[in-house]
Formats: sequence, C-alpha cells, structure tokens
Amino acid sequence: MYKGIMIVGLFMVFGCSPEINQQEDIEQIKQVLYKSAEDWSSGDIEGFMNAYWKSEKLQFIGASGITYGWQPTFENYKKGYPSKDHTGKLTFEILSVDFLAKNLYSLIGTYKLERKIGEANGIFSVLFKKIDNTWVIISDHSE
Repeated sequence: MYKGIMIVGLFMVFGCSPEINQQEDIEQIKQVLYKSAEDWSSGDIEGFMNAYWKSEKLQFIGASGITYGWQPTFENYKKGYPSKDHTGKLTFEILSVDFLAKNLYSLIGTYKLERKIGEANGIFSVLFKKIDNTWVIISDHSE
C-alpha cells in the first residue's frame, strides 16, 4: 500500500512537470547571442548589454580579472571600445551548448571582431539562465 502511494506521489510530482524543450531553449539563447552581436556591430553597446543579467551578481572574467555587476561591465566596455572604429563588426561561432539544469545552459564559442584598428579574435564561455522568462548571460569568461 505504501509503495503504491509513493509511486502515485512520484508520478504527480514528475508527471505533471512541464517538459524541458532543450531545442527551443537553445534557439532562444542563440537569438539573444546573435542579437547582441548585431547591436555591437551597429555601435550600440547598451543594446549589446541587454544580453547580460542586470544584476550586481553578473560575473565577467577577462584578461584583467573578474568584474562583478552589470553597470561596471557596461562601463568597462564603453571605456575599452569608445568609438565605432573600436567596436567594428562582431560575429560569433557557437562551438557547443550544453544543458546544465532547468533554465541553465553553458555555451562555448569564438568571437571575431573586424575593425579598422585591427581584428580581435578569441574564445569565450558563458552561462545563460532564464530569469523572468528571459535568457540572460549570468557569467562570461572571454579571452
């Protein structure tokens, strides 16, 4: 009897949970990433930053160390890329996207920045989390 109640209880907990559609999640994440590249390429750094979590808990790890918070990350981008000659055209190549948990994915890719002052290319890994029904980057490690 107890075993039967336990099975019914597990069915209710897991059977009624909405399914995770990883393909749909990945497509939405790619759209966020590609939109950020479009914004960057048009010189709109603030639009580019819409892909990032607007929180003091955002992490950006780069050559100069770790930056915490959306605003300091935004300020660093504005300082490092003060003009269209510096922002240039940004493209991404996605190498892998991995499901980690419900509403959490890791993405690894390369970036290519074509610009008048010289190209900049590198590799990055980001964590995307769905917060308030929106996919945002919560951690970015770019080299």
